[in-house]
Amino acid sequence: MALAGPVVISQLGHTLVQTADTIIVGHFAGTISLAAVSLVHSVFMVVLVIGLGIAFGLTPLIAQENGRGNYQECAKLLSNSFWLNIISALLLFLLVYFGSMYAMQHADQDPLVVETAKPYLLILSLSILPLMLFNTFKQFAEGLGFTKQAMNITIWGNVLNVLLAIVLVKGMFGIKPMGVVGVGIATLVDRILMMAVMAWYVLNSSNFKRYIQHFSVKFIDVHRMKNILKIGAPVAMQYVFEIGAFAAAALIAGMIGAVEQAAHQTAITLAAMTYMMASGIASAATIKVGNSFGNKNFFRLRKFATVSYHLVIVFMIICALIFAVFNQYLPYIISTDLAVIALAGPLLIIAGGFQLFDGTQVVGLGVLRGMGDVNIPTFITFVAYWVVGIPVAYLLGIYWNVGVKGIWYGLTLGLLTSSVLLFWRYQYVVKRKLIEVGA
Repeated sequence: MALAGPVVISQLGHTLVQTADTIIVGHFAGTISLAAVSLVHSVFMVVLVIGLGIAFGLTPLIAQENGRGNYQECAKLLSNSFWLNIISALLLFLLVYFGSMYAMQHADQDPLVVETAKPYLLILSLSILPLMLFNTFKQFAEGLGFTKQAMNITIWGNVLNVLLAIVLVKGMFGIKPMGVVGVGIATLVDRILMMAVMAWYVLNSSNFKRYIQHFSVKFIDVHRMKNILKIGAPVAMQYVFEIGAFAAAALIAGMIGAVEQAAHQTAITLAAMTYMMASGIASAATIKVGNSFGNKNFFRLRKFATVSYHLVIVFMIICALIFAVFNQYLPYIISTDLAVIALAGPLLIIAGGFQLFDGTQVVGLGVLRGMGDVNIPTFITFVAYWVVGIPVAYLLGIYWNVGVKGIWYGLTLGLLTSSVLLFWRYQYVVKRKLIEVGA
């Protein structure tokens, strides 16, 4: 809990930026702008999680090398992660600029929603580089077990983002109302400052002195970049398959109507907050499991994995109860449109149902990443979301006219499939490792 708590808040920070944008736009800019935010987030998040996944490839390697006492290697991994993330950020920006713009225009969306979304997407895409560099130093620090500092930076960054977004969207202190463009500018400024503060902390704190003395941006090694990418790329694809499925769900909801899309965005924003908190527990599991894996202490590894599963189950049951009991009231946090709220309430009941599966599947991924097992879990996420979840969501939501509820039933089935298969994979890998060491 001591390790997971700050990671939970840090992970939640990524979602809170999007959540704050959604709330501000929903209250100050109207339903069309809220649908535009839904469209941008559905497209942009697919690109963003690729970058976050690649950056995350550093964490289990740092945890394993620290477990072996190899401090010099930790510094060299940081040096190469720095350049790998810069290159990735530039490529992802190009992907957003050429790919996402095209996708929005050819996805059968409301033309007014698309025109409102374009400038927001462009400004948001500029924030990829500072966010990737922030995560370079964040994942390094968390791999060594230092999680509170990234939490503090994330908290203050989100406060700044909210205040600046309100000023720019609503138009205050002589500034003309900017609408969705305002939240984009606020997010960009926030991420630049977070990057600068996180880098300064890691490079100057005494906590990292024995690691940083070997750090240099001039140290570039293709082999180490490949090692980071061997973990980061599959993790990125895991994120893409999962977040992409939710993005596809938003596009399917948009095929039904703007109100349905806004209702989907309202409910998914609230559900994403609990997911990111569960993702924080999974990140802590990766660190502890990776450290135990590095020094071949498989008894300790299994203890941390079991505790992580227990924590997320209890947490997600509590969240499910909150969603079920307050489903008629929580949507007011996001929107004031009564039609949107009426549709979003029942979706939160369904969200309450898939909370348990969402939490256990992300912890399963975290545990397996700590052991360096990423390829088979990537295949599992593909099957769960794109062979099971999204096809069922489309059939129920569009083909059989169940509506937006049908989309969410499909997502629930995908999460259940992922959760079960990843748990089976964890049990298999641990038993195999115990046999290898003769335990």
